Amino acid sequence: MRLLIVKTSSMGDVVHALPMVSDLRRWWPQADIDWLVEPAFAAMPGMHRDMATVHRLPWRRWRRALLQRSTWQAMASLRNNLRAQHYDWVIDAQGLLKSALWARQAGVPVAGYDRDSIREPLASGLYRYTVAVPRHLHAVDRCRRLAAAASRALGCSIAPGPGEPFHPSTTAFSR
Repeated sequence: MRLLIVKTSSMGDVVHALPMVSDLRRWWPQADIDWLVEPAFAAMPGMHRDMATVHRLPWRRWRRALLQRSTWQAMASLRNNLRAQHYDWVIDAQGLLKSALWARQAGVPVAGYDRDSIREPLASGLYRYTVAVPRHLHAVDRCRRLAAAASRALGCSIAPGPGEPFHPSTTAFSR
């Protein structure tokens, strides 16, 4: 099993998504778990013991140079690299249009928040799997619920671990 997490920025968002990696490792012990993130924040997921590869997405730099050929070549290179990984699925934990578009570049099914659970509802239209997660929850709990629902949809039998503040079965999921 190969999984890709897309949580591109900011520092707090990346930190809040890290517990999701530990959950995924517990549910999918043999999985390779990768992350797509802005270069400025790549060290954080890279330090997690369960992280295999951290892909750098310099979108902030690229968007200032969208008319340059080198930018389009770099974007194509990242896209090709993501596709070459042969992921089984992607979790877009960012929930933005830019993150949904980049999650799709891997060429495999993407799980993300449903239109009522994210800031940019258009992004949910790019997901194969959508998850309803209450917006009032803390960001850590939201990410963990997203990962639990996506894992369950892919056939993983999930039991909450010790001290988990949620029961994954309370999260709605749709295709």
